[in-house]
Order: sequence, then structure tokens, then C-alpha cells
Amino acid sequence: MPNAAPTRMAGGHASVIDDVLLWLEQGRQVWLCTIVETWGSSPRPAGSWLAVSDSGQWSGSVSGGCLEEDLLRRTAESGSDCPVVIDYGITDNDRDDFRLPCGGRIRLLVEPFGNSSLAIEHVNRLAEALHDRAPVARRVSLKGVATLESAVSAARPGIVFNGEELLHTLQPECRLLLIGVGEVARYVAEFATAADFTVTLCEPRETFASGWGHNHLPLDRRLPDDLIAESFRDSWCGVLALAHDPRIDDMGLLAALQSPAFYVGAMGSKPTSEARRERLESLGLEAARVKRLRAPIGINIPSKTPAEIAISVVADLIEARHHLRTAHEPCSSPSGK
Repeated sequence: MPNAAPTRMAGGHASVIDDVLLWLEQGRQVWLCTIVETWGSSPRPAGSWLAVSDSGQWSGSVSGGCLEEDLLRRTAESGSDCPVVIDYGITDNDRDDFRLPCGGRIRLLVEPFGNSSLAIEHVNRLAEALHDRAPVARRVSLKGVATLESAVSAARPGIVFNGEELLHTLQPECRLLLIGVGEVARYVAEFATAADFTVTLCEPRETFASGWGHNHLPLDRRLPDDLIAESFRDSWCGVLALAHDPRIDDMGLLAALQSPAFYVGAMGSKPTSEARRERLESLGLEAARVKRLRAPIGINIPSKTPAEIAISVVADLIEARHHLRTAHEPCSSPSGK
């Protein structure tokens, strides 16, 4: 069996900062837009990023579309050389022009990065921390100084902006391992990536791997328990058994249910799920750990097609991630007040 390196589809902050680093190394000027505060209804939460290069390339999102065009135009025409604060939704014209929902307001910090060695070093260190799944905090002043805090001081997530300085603490992003490929796994991978999960598709079976026709969704051919032991062993990881094959599903579930993974689920009917629980206990897994298994997987909607099943699964993942993040939220408000 080939021994491939992990192949993941990245989402969220890591994907954006990877693009920033690439553009800087290409000699581009880049602006990083961070939502520092919201009022009312906002399509994206505080801490969301949009990166824009001087060539018009962009990565990430701060509004779902209604502000991006204006930010692209602003940076292309008159991008600032120093960090600046931009408010949207303050005036009636703002709300009409940008269609901010329900009278919402968004405050952004727009931060320039030149292609200097200092900027590249800062972004490279940030990218390494995100990929190493280490908590990290960025401290950015309106005077243009940006530093990274140690992992110890970055233990609590969130955004604090006092009008002069931003402290943006980032947690590891939620990483998913999907065991077994098929139409459900395909849609789960695509929908979960769009929802800012980082996804790895695991398929050690030659027959399924050789017939996989979706090249934009790469496969890792190693056994699931090996992958879990190496890369899916913290509380920000989720493992989903989608193969309908106990030979690999059970192997992955045994490892996942003994880890602190925030989500462990398996696809199948109620009778199949009960049989799976009995089988896991017969293999020596404690009953308390078996109870952690979410099976049948997904929220209870009348889903029948692969895409509908995937929607129910990703909705369940989003809810579980919300509870995970809430448990780690900082005590202070986003404004620091």
C-alpha cells in the first residue's frame, strides 16, 4: 500500500494566511482585513479575515460578498501604508450600498504587508503556528507594529480592540478525518471545507481509491488508526466513519473514541449503529467511550440523497464546533469593555 503524506483541504485562517505568504514571496503588496467588531446582524463573526493583493487576488471573507467588492476597489486604488480602521453600516447610504442585513454594522482593521523580510518572517511564523495547531495571538497597533504572542498567553481565543491596538487570539482550527470515500464523503468534504473545517479523506482500500474520480478531493491511503495517532489526537479533531465497512470503520472508531476528539460519528441505520456499538464493546472498548459515538450520524432531518445526508452531517458538525468554541470563549467582550 502506498505510504502517502497527509493530503488535506484547508479552510479558515490557515488557508488565508497561506495565500498571504505566497503573495508576499511573489513580491506583492498585501492587505489583511480583520473584523474587529460587529453590531446587529453580521454575516461573518469578529476575527474573520479577508486578504487582498495589489494584483486583485483575494482570499477569505468578511461579509459573504456585500463588502468584498468595495474593499478590493479601495485597496487597489488607495491602499494605506499603515493600519486603518474602516466602518461599514454607519450611515443610511452604507446600508443601502452594501446591503448590510438588519441594519448591522461591521468594523474592520485593514493592515498592510509589504514584501519586506520582516513582513514575510511574521507571516511565516504565523502560518507555522496555525499549521502546527498551536494557539497564537497577534498584537497589532495602529502605528504599524505587529507581533506574535507566546502559546501560553494565547490560551483564550477572541478579539480585543481598544481603538489603538488589536489583540487577536486564534485557536487551532477544527480538523476532520473522513474514513471511506463515496458520494456522501464527497459532499461532506466539500460542504465542510466551505464551512471552514480542514478535511482529510482516508481510503486505504485499493478498489475504492483507484476508482475515485474527484481529483480536487485528494486521498490519504494510510490506515485510519495510524492517521488518528499521528494527526487527529486533540480536542479540535473530528472523525467520521463513512465507509460502511467494519474492517476500516471500526479500526478508526476504536482509536477515535479513545482520543479527546470533539466529534466521533458513524453513518448507518439505527440497527446498524446498535450492532456497531455492541461490536466495539466486544473489541474491548469501555461502555462510557462507546456512548460518545454519534450514530446514526447527522441531525434528524428526512435526508435520503448523498447531498442531503451530507448537509445533515455538516450541520451537526457546525453545532458541535459552536459548543466547543463557546467552552473556550474569553470572559471579556469583543470591544474589551
